[in-house]
Amino acid sequence: MNLPPSSRLQLTPDLNICRILNGMWQVSGGHGRINPKIAIQSMFDYLDAGFTTWDLADHYGPAEDFIGEFRRQLVAIRGQEALSNVQAFTKWVPRPGRMTRQVVEKNIDISLRRMGVESLDLMQFHWWEYRDKNYLDALKYMAELQEEGKIKHLALTNFDTEHLKIITEAGIKIIANQVQFSLIDRRPEVNMVQFCQQNGIKLFAYGTLCGGLLSEKYLGQPEPRGGMLATVSLRKYKNMVDAWGGWSLFQELLATLQEIADKYGVSISNVVVRYILDKPTVAGAIVGARLGISEHIEDNARIFDLMLDESDYKQLDAVLSKSRDLYQLIGDCGDEYRR
Repeated sequence: MNLPPSSRLQLTPDLNICRILNGMWQVSGGHGRINPKIAIQSMFDYLDAGFTTWDLADHYGPAEDFIGEFRRQLVAIRGQEALSNVQAFTKWVPRPGRMTRQVVEKNIDISLRRMGVESLDLMQFHWWEYRDKNYLDALKYMAELQEEGKIKHLALTNFDTEHLKIITEAGIKIIANQVQFSLIDRRPEVNMVQFCQQNGIKLFAYGTLCGGLLSEKYLGQPEPRGGMLATVSLRKYKNMVDAWGGWSLFQELLATLQEIADKYGVSISNVVVRYILDKPTVAGAIVGARLGISEHIEDNARIFDLMLDESDYKQLDAVLSKSRDLYQLIGDCGDEYRR
């Protein structure tokens, strides 16, 4: 499978990525048992299809180890040069507290070792507690490690606009912020997008498919409860749908999405992801990869041939205008993690 040139983005001079990132939260537990051997083989399938960019974290179970093993097998089978086709973006999510150079470097070294790399393509930093200002020290030390070559680029995860501004004004070069961004959760459009546009910062969108709720599977279905929400993603994003407007309005949105999808001969998921990829400053959308359990490689490839028109946006806006304002209910990007 050859993806079109539109599937790629030159994120930085030395980093060319696929705009659909393979999300590895799904290997962390809570999404079904993962067979490591089958998972690694599945990673080859993604790579060969053109989906070369991975999103992971230090706390996503064996995700960093999977990248390390995948890289080792890739070199053994295809040679060292094959590694240039793989991009792996991890995260560091420390407990708040005093940050020393030693603490920061120790944790960066753990990721380097697990992933089998000399330099991290992109380190996405998350901090739980804004009242603890040590996050600025952590980022300062990471910037030092970047200068020394252990990290190629610095990014953030779930920072709000106010604190992204504080970090930027502290002189720390951030190239991206990973935030929840979907038809259901459009909070980034309130402040985040504009700030990122003004400061040359890209967004990576997660939750774009609401854990799979934004798909044909749930169209015309009764509201799922309890055991019907079988993964942590489904439980998380069902709560978001409830806050946004509830199951009845969600069904209206799915019906509208199905109408648009039928018009182009694609899936609801294709329309949903395309909608977010077309937003300003969005570099990519993270789509969960349940390695060896559930594959959507061929379906995801259709996203890059899809173009939505003005009438599609008007149809969607007519439904979205009936929803509650999640920015008013929850706050800015990531505020749901700091309440």
